Amino acid sequence: MSEQGTGGEAVRIDTTRPHPARMYDWFLGGKDNYPVDEAMGRQMLAVEPSIPVMAKINRAFMQRSARWLAKQGVRQFLDVGTGIPTEPNLHQIVQGVAPESRVVYCDNDPIVLAHAEALLRGTPEGAIDYVQADARETDLILERAGKVLDFSRPAAVSLIALLHFVKDEDGAYELVERLVRALAPGSYLVISHLTADFHPDAAAKVDEMYRNNALNLAPRSHDQFARFFAGLEIVEPGIVAAEDWHPELGEPVPGQEDIVSGGYVAVARKA
Repeated sequence: MSEQGTGGEAVRIDTTRPHPARMYDWFLGGKDNYPVDEAMGRQMLAVEPSIPVMAKINRAFMQRSARWLAKQGVRQFLDVGTGIPTEPNLHQIVQGVAPESRVVYCDNDPIVLAHAEALLRGTPEGAIDYVQADARETDLILERAGKVLDFSRPAAVSLIALLHFVKDEDGAYELVERLVRALAPGSYLVISHLTADFHPDAAAKVDEMYRNNALNLAPRSHDQFARFFAGLEIVEPGIVAAEDWHPELGEPVPGQEDIVSGGYVAVARKA
């Protein structure tokens, strides 16, 4: 299936296999997904009915962390693994605090490219751009993002619900190291990540579903997650479940009080 990209080019979208970004969109109640995504999504719900609430909790963490960073004075943001646009997007959060904020989104999913125009509408004072690239292509990402962001000044890099799709052998830790190395002192790293620590039985069944559909999934333990922040200062409240990171900065997700979400989150500062 083809859709139009931001430049009018045809974007080829594979609708024969489920795709994590489209399943996430389905869990969030979006419309940018296909029957194959819904079918696998429903299989996952049979294992863990709370997944849609968990997806919304993760999204709410993104919003709270972006708001917190903007209030700390951060005015530059690189969001890698953006996903299908779901309002409010990161730029709407940070430009709501500081209209002059500059944001670069990055994703390798053709369906995100097809809808990237929705990500490019911001304040006149700020700037927004979109980079089509794989998260492991860090040199390309930094080069293109550098047209909008000044990496000699503090910036925040967000990797929201991304790294659990990159296995160790595919360079998950290395891509984070390369991105952090390019950041100026006073910059921040934001990560949310699936774990099997809270729901081990359900996680094992979901992992099997992913493998049966030739999809990568690498949920990581607390210690494995902490490795992404080597050499950085993790800010309070530290490594926690997504719903426990500064809940006062946003509205609670309906239903979250009845579950423990399936992911760790943290925000860390580069000294």
